[in-house]
Amino acid sequence: QVQLVESGGGLVQAGGSLNLSCVASGRTFSAMGWFRQAPGKEREFVAATTWLGGNKEYGNSVKGRFTISRANARNTVFLQMNSLKAEDTAVYYCVADFQMRTIATMTYFYDYWGQGTQVTVSS
Repeated sequence: QVQLVESGGGLVQAGGSLNLSCVASGRTFSAMGWFRQAPGKEREFVAATTWLGGNKEYGNSVKGRFTISRANARNTVFLQMNSLKAEDTAVYYCVADFQMRTIATMTYFYDYWGQGTQVTVSS
C-alpha cells in the first residue's frame, strides 16, 4: 500500500521559514513534489524533483524563495520555504509518480497524493 506522509506545517509570521518533509512508502518513485491549495482556489504546482538527473522545477510564485531537495533514498523529499508571505497560506500536498521522467506541473500527472499539511503565514 502506497502512503505519502507530510510533516512540518504550522503557523509562522511573514518573513519566516518552514521546512516540509514527505516520506513515501510502498514503492519506489521517479519523481516527487509539492502542490498547494488555498481556500477558494485551485491546486497550484509548487515544486518537484526527479531522481534520474536530479531535475527540479518551481512554480513562478515561489521561485527564489522555496527549495526542493531529496534524500538519497527514493522516498523522501523536503521543501524549504523561506521569506514566507501571507499568500503562501495553503494546504500543502506531497505528490509522487513512478513513471515520470520529465517534471509535469499539472495535477493529473501525479498518481499519488498525501493528505496535506496546513501552512499558515500571518501578516
